[in-house]
Amino acid sequence: CAQAQAESLKFKLLGGLAVRRACYGVVRFVMEASAKGCEVIVTGKLRGQRAKAMKFGDGYMIKTGHAGQVYTDTAVRHVLMRQGVIGIKVSIFLPHDPKGVIGPKIPLDDVVTILEPKEEIDPAALLAAQEAAAAQAAALAAMQQPMAPPAMDPAAAPVVPVAADPMEGAGF
Repeated sequence: CAQAQAESLKFKLLGGLAVRRACYGVVRFVMEASAKGCEVIVTGKLRGQRAKAMKFGDGYMIKTGHAGQVYTDTAVRHVLMRQGVIGIKVSIFLPHDPKGVIGPKIPLDDVVTILEPKEEIDPAALLAAQEAAAAQAAALAAMQQPMAPPAMDPAAAPVVPVAADPMEGAGF
């Protein structure tokens, strides 16, 4: 994590190790620990009276947007040296981890995954399968239909008188 590396760099500088050697050591250690990218910024009176800022980086680093907030682990420390205060900023770009153990679960926005195409079905075979399914459904519907009652003889049917005027038969 960035806080541990910032503390490590702080004690290396307090111990008298050269700035470049200490920073490159931290960057190399972080990159070997499966990070996607790392950046170390050291500012202040590094040599002489004039203040400087030195940047040491390696790998891939997104600084802006939602991915920059989610994927970047940052720590800032101040080292009180004899000549003055030196500022340390360590930023580590974490790798994508679907389990969420060593990095964020959500994938980066610009990562594209290409899926294998589905198998294409021959149009003639698809048409034959649809026709067979329709024929089977029609046969099943014919089997499910109840038997119709026997047809009645028209001569045996009762005769209902029908009025010429429908209003007359209704009683109007």
